[in-house]
Amino acid sequence: MADVSSIPIAVSGVHVETKGKHLILNMGPQHPSTHGVLRLVLEIDGEVVVKATPDIGYLHTGIEKSCESKFYQQAVTLTDRIDYLCPLTNNLCYVLAVEKLIGMEVPRRAQWIRVLLNELSRISSHLVWLGTHALDIGAMSVFLYCFREREEILKIYEYVSGQRMMTSYFRVGGVALEPPLGMLERVRAFIKTFPDKIAEYETLLTHNPIWLGRTQNVGYLSAADCLAWGVTGPCLRAVGVALDLRKTNPYSAYEEFDFEVPVRSEGDVYARYMVRIAEMKQSVRIVQQAVEGMPEGPFKAAAEGIVLPDRDKMKSEMEALIYHFKIVTEGFKIPAGEAYQAIESPRGQMGYYVVSDGTSKPYRVHVRSASFGNLQALPRMVEGRLLADVVAIIGSIDIVLGEVDR
Repeated sequence: MADVSSIPIAVSGVHVETKGKHLILNMGPQHPSTHGVLRLVLEIDGEVVVKATPDIGYLHTGIEKSCESKFYQQAVTLTDRIDYLCPLTNNLCYVLAVEKLIGMEVPRRAQWIRVLLNELSRISSHLVWLGTHALDIGAMSVFLYCFREREEILKIYEYVSGQRMMTSYFRVGGVALEPPLGMLERVRAFIKTFPDKIAEYETLLTHNPIWLGRTQNVGYLSAADCLAWGVTGPCLRAVGVALDLRKTNPYSAYEEFDFEVPVRSEGDVYARYMVRIAEMKQSVRIVQQAVEGMPEGPFKAAAEGIVLPDRDKMKSEMEALIYHFKIVTEGFKIPAGEAYQAIESPRGQMGYYVVSDGTSKPYRVHVRSASFGNLQALPRMVEGRLLADVVAIIGSIDIVLGEVDR
C-alpha cells in the first residue's frame, strides 16, 4: 500500500482508513463474531494484525449502581442480566456474598440444588459458546446441535422457576421455591443422553482437519501472560494452571462432589476448546451425583425477618403474614460491613463485593467479571496473527459483553 495520508474508505459497510502503510479497520461493534457489542480497532499490515485495541462500553447498563436503589433481595433480578448466558451463576455469587455478610448458614438441600442448577448453567453456557464459536469458523451443523441440547436445559429452568433464562431462582437463604415433583427425573433424563451429544460434537470437530487448521497454534497465550493479565477459567486452565475455585476454594457444598479439573498445556484456541468439552463432561458427572444424592430437608433457611415464610403459614398465621409484608415492602437490614465472594463461572473467576451501611439496601455492589479480565489479553493473542485468526481467537475466550460493561 502506498504511503498516503489518512483517507476514509468504505469497504463492505466497515469503516476503514489508511495510516501510513498500515490500514486501520473497525471490527464491530455490530460485527456478529465479536460476540456482543465489542469494537475492535485493528491496525493491519496486509493480512497481519499489527495492533489491536478493544473498545468497550457499548452495553453499559449501570447494573452495579442500580443495586444501590434496590432491597437486597430485589438486586437478585439485576444479577441475572450481567452474564445473561449463566444467570443462575450470578444469582449464586451475589446471594453467597450477602449470606456471608449476614453470617447465615444455608440448609444442605438448598446448597445441593444450587450446585445442580449451577452446573446445568455451565453446560448451557458452554453450549452457546461452542455453537457460536463453530459458526464463526464455518461449522454450521454444530451450532444447530448445541442449541438443540441447550433448549432442553432451558425447559428444565422453566419447569423449576417459571422462566427460561432470567430465573432469579436463588434467594438469600436458599432457593425461591421447593423444586417441583419430577424435576430430578427431568434432569436425570437429560444427563443420560447428553454424553452421546458431546461425542457428536467431538466427531464433527475434534479431528476435523479444517477445525485443526483454524485452531491449533492460533491465539497462543502463556501461563505468565494469563497471570499478568488476570485471565481465569478455561483460558487459564488451557495453559496448564489447574485453578478452579470449586476445588481450591469450595463453596455451596462443592467439597462434597467428586470431579476433576480439566487442563491442557498448549495455550491455543484448540486447547481452550478441549478444556470446555472436558468441563461439560465433568459437569454431567457433578449433576449425576447431585441427582442421585439429593439430601432431604428444607430448601431455605429459617431466618425470620430475612427469608420469606412459607405460603401456607402466611395464609394461616398472623405473625408469618406480618413478616411477609415487612420483608416485601421494607426489605431486611444487614449489619454494616463488607464481604467478597468469588466463584467459578463458565468464563472464570466471578466475584461480588457487597458493602452494607446497616440499611435495607446495599451501599455498594461491585462485580469482578471474568470476561473483563480475559478480554484484556486479547491484543496479546491477536497481534502478529492473520486477520482471519481474530474471529477464531475472540470466540475462544468466550466473552459476554454484558459482563464486561455491566
